[in-house]
Amino acid sequence: MQLRHSPFLMYSDGQGNIYEDQTLYTVGREGWDAFEVPLEDWIELPDGGNLYELPGRRGIGIDVKTGEMRLCEKGWAVAAFIPPAHTGLFLAAYETIEDAPTLPLFCYTAAGWYNEKYYVPAVRIEQDIRQECAGYDAELVQEGSQYLKEKYPNNRLVQHLMDNCVDAYECPAARNFALSRWECPIPSSPACNANCIGCISFQPEEETIVSTQDRLTFKPTAEEIIEYTVPHLENAPYPIVSFGQGCEGEPLLMWETIRESIIAIRSKTDKGSININTNGSKPDAVKKLCEVGLDSIRVSLNSAQKSIYTAYYRPNNYQFEDIVQSLKVMRHYNKWASINYFVFPGMTDTDAEYEAL
Repeated sequence: MQLRHSPFLMYSDGQGNIYEDQTLYTVGREGWDAFEVPLEDWIELPDGGNLYELPGRRGIGIDVKTGEMRLCEKGWAVAAFIPPAHTGLFLAAYETIEDAPTLPLFCYTAAGWYNEKYYVPAVRIEQDIRQECAGYDAELVQEGSQYLKEKYPNNRLVQHLMDNCVDAYECPAARNFALSRWECPIPSSPACNANCIGCISFQPEEETIVSTQDRLTFKPTAEEIIEYTVPHLENAPYPIVSFGQGCEGEPLLMWETIRESIIAIRSKTDKGSININTNGSKPDAVKKLCEVGLDSIRVSLNSAQKSIYTAYYRPNNYQFEDIVQSLKVMRHYNKWASINYFVFPGMTDTDAEYEAL
């Protein structure tokens, strides 16, 4: 549906209620600056999206009469979480008042109200339906979770995935595992060799930012990994097992265990794909994993510019060039290599970033 004008700005009353302000059009933010969002960039908020109140923040909009930008003083600013398979094009635009609380590490996409519907500036970048909200039946997920906990009562990884990732965080990958389909996560490392400013699984106690989930607290054994991944690869439709998840550190620090696991898995089944999500910091380890059967790699990256990458990741005992080399190693072995790109409007859409990519 083509919009005739920008959606109206929304605000929250602080009591769980959200309203539209029909005197203001919603704008978006890139970096520190607010901009009018092109009409063609707005889409209906996809199924699985949510709205957030941003306490201590006043939304910025364009006055429908004067065309000037001003604050909405009626309540707190509102932003949207957009579900997997979509990328936001503009952040929520607001002005922070003094002593406003620190926001948790979520996605804060601009959001507006138009013709009885919520709209966000976003684009769908992945057509795969594996993590669509509509595909999860909560009752079936819980049944599958209970079944797996009973089937593997002594497997710490399975218990972690069901108790934390399914029940507490509603992780799409873990829920698919509970439904015995598609992907199966393998968190494997409690430690990390980066100190990302926005780490979602660990933040220092003195930091005001709160991590959104708890990190794995133990080192899984190859036996624990093999026990539940082989049956998944054997029986699930379009199966893939993935080392490296949001609830852990850097899996390449556990490359010896991962190597042992891959060897054992491939001795029992040749079905499915074995993937690793990683920061790509240890190309020698990637080489050893390729040699025993690793099929694909997805390297996390916030920028293709070394200075920006280093400032955010704050790496320990590796450097930006190691990431590039890890990708080259995968291509040398004719394996699938991709980038998990942290999109941040105002930085990742600059000319300099485009050239670096």
